[in-house]
Amino acid sequence: MFQTPAFQSMTLVLLVLLSGCGRLVYKPKGQAPVAAAQQQMQLIAQQSQEYQTRAKSLDVDNQELESLLAQSRQKVQLLTDEISATRGQLKDTTDQLLAMRSSNTELQSKTTSLLASAQQRSGAEIRANNSMLKNLTIADIPGATVRQDGDVLRVEIAGDKIFMPGSPFLKDGGEQLIRSVAAELRRNFPNQRIGIEGHTDNGPTHSQQFPSNHHLSSAQAIAVYNLLVQRQILPTEQLFVVGHGANHPLVSNATDAGKTRNRRLELVVYPERIASR
Repeated sequence: MFQTPAFQSMTLVLLVLLSGCGRLVYKPKGQAPVAAAQQQMQLIAQQSQEYQTRAKSLDVDNQELESLLAQSRQKVQLLTDEISATRGQLKDTTDQLLAMRSSNTELQSKTTSLLASAQQRSGAEIRANNSMLKNLTIADIPGATVRQDGDVLRVEIAGDKIFMPGSPFLKDGGEQLIRSVAAELRRNFPNQRIGIEGHTDNGPTHSQQFPSNHHLSSAQAIAVYNLLVQRQILPTEQLFVVGHGANHPLVSNATDAGKTRNRRLELVVYPERIASR
């Protein structure tokens, strides 16, 4: 077949294209798909940033909650310790109160038994004796006052003159004063029953050894008893001991002067007589 030159040139071009020496490129119309993808990526980035911000905020909140929880646990522990300490103090106070009651009951029982036993041995009767006051001649001894109280005679010695503050220990001059008063009692009433009675004000004792005023007043009375017996000024069968604490004030404890007045030791002469020695 005869081919013209134009036909041959077209055939050559087609062969070149078909052999791969050239490429056909497709270019889409517009940029819409690319912009949409970019917007989607930006949205994802924003959401990720928000999530991270929320996570940080939650982490801070969690740390604050943990701190508050630790503080609450510490407060609970402190309250628990305070409750335990309060329970311990309450138990100690209860034990001291029971001990005081037991000691007071025992002391009263001993005093009652002593009086009953002495009265039974002597066969004496307790009766009024209003003449006792005029027979006693110790009014001139400094630090001692005498007064009639119904059927008994009370010889009062200021506690601050014979005892160290808040204790049963005798101070300088206290022993001599007690011995002088007791010697007059022995001379005037050799056969009368004599009570050694301790009195305090209503203030706290501030002492573990004497946790109450009853303990302190009893200890003071016993200290005087020991002095009189050991120095053989008065015999044991003539004496008994009572600790009244703050139960029998002479005046109000509202002032320091009143408290000083109420801190005292009384040697009380009773109408009851003991057997002659």
